[in-house]
Amino acid sequence: MPNEAELKAELEQLAHLKAMGEKAYDDMYEEHSPSDANARYSDAKECFYDAIGLANRLGLKEESEALSARLAHIKAVFRGQFT
Repeated sequence: MPNEAELKAELEQLAHLKAMGEKAYDDMYEEHSPSDANARYSDAKECFYDAIGLANRLGLKEESEALSARLAHIKAVFRGQFT
């Protein structure tokens, strides 16, 4: 079980992963080529998968579920608009 400092660092990492995933998702719309949009989509998925894994390791079930739902939304948007 992590101590208080480790837990704080892991929660900060979780916030960072979420922010990076959202940025990649936003950037996906700014790309001018399908391959660049696909790369940002891949970045977003990677960040969200990492965030989900970290939330699970920390026992944050609701957070993990929310992140999974957000990732499902991002996937649906990409498939609907970029493929």
